[in-house]
Amino acid sequence: MLEKTTRMNYLFDFYQSLLTSKQKSYMSLYYLDDYSLGEIAEEYSISRQAVYDNIKRTEAMLEQYEEKLLLLHKFQKRNAIMKQVRELVPETEQREQLLDLIEALDNLE
Repeated sequence: MLEKTTRMNYLFDFYQSLLTSKQKSYMSLYYLDDYSLGEIAEEYSISRQAVYDNIKRTEAMLEQYEEKLLLLHKFQKRNAIMKQVRELVPETEQREQLLDLIEALDNLE
């Protein structure tokens, strides 16, 4: 479950601008603020089932966006490559400068 939650949080970060305000709100409350379905339903005066259905549809949409755009995949791949590069920087006088440049590249995202 933790892996799914982490994945949904990443997908939400990347694709939230493509969601409606209601979808953003439900996903934020459920995944970021750890509200239960019942608490969200009470907040919006709707049924727990309606919240569940909306969250499931939104999760499917986020997965579809990822299938097409691969933003999370590319992010994870970039992070893995940057980690390897950091490990390969030789112990030289320029090591700190090289690490600073790598950090600057990493922060461009």
